[in-house]
Amino acid sequence: MSTLTKQIYRYTHPRSMRHNENLWPYVKIQRDKFGAISELFYKNSQIPLQNLSTIKESYNGRVLLTATGPSVKEIDFSSIPEIPTIGVNGAWYLHKEVVFNIYIIVDMTFIDNRPEILEQIIANDNLTLFTTMHGIVKLIDKFSLKKIKCKLAVIEDKCYRIFEHKIPENNVKQIFHSQTDIIFLENSNSIAFNYDIRTGIFDAGTVVYWALQILTYLGFDKIYIAGLDMNNFSSPRFYESPDDILPSFLDDKLHNTIIPAFQLARHALDNKNVELFNLSLDSAVPSSIFPKMDYRDAFN
Repeated sequence: MSTLTKQIYRYTHPRSMRHNENLWPYVKIQRDKFGAISELFYKNSQIPLQNLSTIKESYNGRVLLTATGPSVKEIDFSSIPEIPTIGVNGAWYLHKEVVFNIYIIVDMTFIDNRPEILEQIIANDNLTLFTTMHGIVKLIDKFSLKKIKCKLAVIEDKCYRIFEHKIPENNVKQIFHSQTDIIFLENSNSIAFNYDIRTGIFDAGTVVYWALQILTYLGFDKIYIAGLDMNNFSSPRFYESPDDILPSFLDDKLHNTIIPAFQLARHALDNKNVELFNLSLDSAVPSSIFPKMDYRDAFN
């Protein structure tokens, strides 16, 4: 967006709405009765969106969530039965071994730095891509709307909803305590889990946490996660080479945010009778949170 447009926005809107400055005045939205973005216009063109209400609890049974830790290389995906598969970020490199039904990308720097992956993802008309409003805008600007064949499902950070005021992190529990679809980590004002993604998704420093809220909303009751290593952050992801590594900031948030959030997720999943198994045997996420299981045993 132009520097002038940003300056006008900053002069006419409070700082708590700064997260919208790259969207205004080109993005127009309407919300449905549940609070989800139901209509989107970008530069006067209507952008088709997946209706989030129609996919609520539309799945059941098992699902494979593929993250991008180095342990993915240890898995023979040809031995895994054909079940719905969800990818995040660079997991697309597995597309010749698994069929992705859903994809989730909320890291805008990933879109900026891996356009060759995004170009293939958006060309798949059998796939639903969950991404943020900023992600949709980036994809249209980078590739054009004509090239986007996948379904687009717009998701929002609960604390940074589009054209609404930012919610300070330490006020999350105070602001949202009355919303019955949200549960909170005990003794934390900032870590929460939302069962209804139509009103927003809580961030915890990793796309996997977004994915768990989405998969619970979709109705899956047994989740297997591949590549959830959460260690050796200086090592290449399974699809990267030593000379082509995007920086990771997970290490900074692991113990203060990510692990506590996964503890809450464990409780949230238990409430819905959802099982979760971590296929990364050396994962830094304790087995007391997500039980670890060898992939060869998981699908027997």
